[in-house]
Amino acid sequence: MKRLQWPSWMPIDPYVLLLLGTVGLAALLPARGTGAEIASGASTAAIAFLFFLYGARLSTREAMEGFKHWRLHATVLACTFVVFPLLGLAARGLVPVFLTHDLYTGLLFLTLVPSTVQSSIAFTSIARGNVPAAICAGSFSSLAGIVITPLLAAALLGGSGGGFSADSLVKIVLQLLVPFLAGQLLRRWIGGFIARHKRIIGYVDRGSILFVVYTAFSEGMVHGIWHQVSPVRLGGLLVVEAAILAVMLTLTWFGAKALGFGREDRIAIQFAGSKKSLASGLPMAGVLFGAHASLAVLPLMLFHQMQLMVCAVIAKRRARDPEAAETTATGDGGTATRPVRPGAQSRIAVDTGTRSG
Repeated sequence: MKRLQWPSWMPIDPYVLLLLGTVGLAALLPARGTGAEIASGASTAAIAFLFFLYGARLSTREAMEGFKHWRLHATVLACTFVVFPLLGLAARGLVPVFLTHDLYTGLLFLTLVPSTVQSSIAFTSIARGNVPAAICAGSFSSLAGIVITPLLAAALLGGSGGGFSADSLVKIVLQLLVPFLAGQLLRRWIGGFIARHKRIIGYVDRGSILFVVYTAFSEGMVHGIWHQVSPVRLGGLLVVEAAILAVMLTLTWFGAKALGFGREDRIAIQFAGSKKSLASGLPMAGVLFGAHASLAVLPLMLFHQMQLMVCAVIAKRRARDPEAAETTATGDGGTATRPVRPGAQSRIAVDTGTRSG
């Protein structure tokens, strides 16, 4: 029996629809009292399990191979953890005209999280870019983000981060870094099982993230923080996010050219350096912001969908570029790759961790 596929003409990522449905469920039936305590404990376990799987997926061999292209990876890391945060800090001037303080906190947090993995790979392949570089760049960003994102949050968010403190850093280590390292250590024995059951593990990944979202938005409903957001403020947030995405897409493309990268490397840099991972950001926000996580992740959820839609269009245009055929034929500018067949980007969902080797 043929498996049902998401229509290629549908502009919204199906997983984003599930996320929105989860938010709606939390609004109608938020967890309260004992149920909230159970949900909070289960959410903590889900976050730890997610990062355990991330560690079990990451191929050490693949990561070491990636060091051969260190200039490209350094460029992506600089875009992700330097340029993005600088844009987030610059947006502080938009408070309170365009953004409320809470929405700005979420926007700044968005600029601190790692890059995506799966969608960066898929879009790079569609555009006929350097896919191996995109794999390694996304993996390095996710790995570095486990340490860099909390440190940047401590430095830039301070007391506004829902009570961010040294205790939050300890939680990050225990809930994110320790499980990740445990997954790396056990990969030798469980890596094969995970590789053979990718689809089932993927469902577990996404289901865990949905549960984290439900818990965060339930807490937000109970604390009444949604009364602070109006449609006008949401519209202002979308405008600001669109401007940030446009700046990053432009900077990664022309900046990579100025640095002397070939076309295929520039494609990998553009798609890996201009996007943010919902899968990494949601669990981190749950740890860092607690009851305020719902507003903190709202900008990230909106940006995630925006980046998928915009990058899908750009990838298709890059694939039709005459320079793409010439580069593929001559082998200049990087590793020639076979593009993903048209419509594949419609099935790209939320990034669920690093790719197994």
